[in-house]
Amino acid sequence: MKKDINYGYMVFLAFAAAMGGILFGYDTAVISGTIPQVTSQFGLSTAQSGWFVGSALIGSIIGVAFAGILSDKLGRKWTMLIASVCFTVSAIGCCLPGMSFDFNSLVAYRIMGGLGIGIVSIVSPLYISEVSAAKYRGTLVSMYQLFITVGFVLAYLVNFKLQASSMNTALHSGSPMWHQVFITEVWRAMFGAETIPCILFLAVISFIPESPRWLILKNREPAARTILKRIYRNPETVEDQVNATSSMLKGDSGTKNEWAMLREPGILIAVIIGACIAILGQFMGVNAVLYYGPTIFQQAGLSAANSLYSQVYVGLVNMVTTIIAMVIIDKVGRKKLIYFGVSGMIITLLAIAAYFQFGTAWGLANTFLLVFFLLYVFCQAISISAVVFVLLSEMYPTKVRGLAMSIAGFALWIGTYLIGQLTPVMLEGLKPAGTFLLFAVMCIPYMLIMWKLVPETTGKTLEEIECYWKKYDKK
Repeated sequence: MKKDINYGYMVFLAFAAAMGGILFGYDTAVISGTIPQVTSQFGLSTAQSGWFVGSALIGSIIGVAFAGILSDKLGRKWTMLIASVCFTVSAIGCCLPGMSFDFNSLVAYRIMGGLGIGIVSIVSPLYISEVSAAKYRGTLVSMYQLFITVGFVLAYLVNFKLQASSMNTALHSGSPMWHQVFITEVWRAMFGAETIPCILFLAVISFIPESPRWLILKNREPAARTILKRIYRNPETVEDQVNATSSMLKGDSGTKNEWAMLREPGILIAVIIGACIAILGQFMGVNAVLYYGPTIFQQAGLSAANSLYSQVYVGLVNMVTTIIAMVIIDKVGRKKLIYFGVSGMIITLLAIAAYFQFGTAWGLANTFLLVFFLLYVFCQAISISAVVFVLLSEMYPTKVRGLAMSIAGFALWIGTYLIGQLTPVMLEGLKPAGTFLLFAVMCIPYMLIMWKLVPETTGKTLEEIECYWKKYDKK
């Protein structure tokens, strides 16, 4: 089959769209290194600190709510371009003192960055799934998740390096703005460094074509064929792809609009399942570790510098494990990865809870915490983090894929926002031991849903997956 596919071109298209994941990851993770400095500079209360973290998530919720509609109306490519502009404005605004001159203006630019996160979290995996051959779709959509982890690592490394360089007296000379951005308010440089990948993403997206499935949806079959001929070398494969997509769309032609189609039993079940796995995944501790990892490490007795350095290890394990997941996801299957990874998450979360509850009495060193943190990151990266965007990008029919993904993504970001707001409260009220125990318990319903309700989609075309959900319409 690989001989019939222009694999290099298909990978290029996936790579270009997946670059949005770097911006997603960086913008999400950079906050972890800025919380103490921003809190101190602006004299923030616990609630205000939570709002600082959660403000970008509010933007993400707004962005994801409109991402599907925008992508269905304007196209996948133009919607990704809009996201890149949001990221760029946010990075520059947070960096320059004249633009983010007080806490409220800083929050406004963080919300702008959140809009970019929300949009790209839907449209990038959606585009990749629509340009990928079924045999390689899991691997290529997983590239998006890999780039998210690359963004995490970049953010952790940039935070660590900029924090260290701000202490270097040799760099204290220069203009007043240089001194303010890179020395006294180094958090500004942490945000501003995102400008570089923003410009790269904007440039690369400009060179890719529109999704052929979206073009077929808009009755632009000649343009779709032109793109598909660059992906598939066999003309028959091109015609089969066009005919399969057109046939599915014609079968839906009697539906008045996308919202009415969402109420059909099969699609409604798929949307509800997608929303459930999206929101439950956030209550299994993943983003709590990403946002508050340094804070949790400090509560375990590590210094601020060592906490940031430990977070770099977290990011590296996340990235390397995602590479492993990319290689095996289309061979092992989505569901088997979930069973393995979530089981490991439960074990490691219980171990972390035991450390905080009994660590002193048992004489456990900080190394114990770091090891199980990294094992937890390995388990989540090879399972739920690698699989969630793959599943959400392939579960829904072409006609409502953007809208349905927006609904699932909306649930995901609501969960992410709640975790961002509730984690400090839980760490204070339930203590770390109770917090991680709760995360372990929340893994159970996620596992049950995946076991009983979600089909194995590995190796199936998007049209075949659509047929699976439509069987519920006949019951």
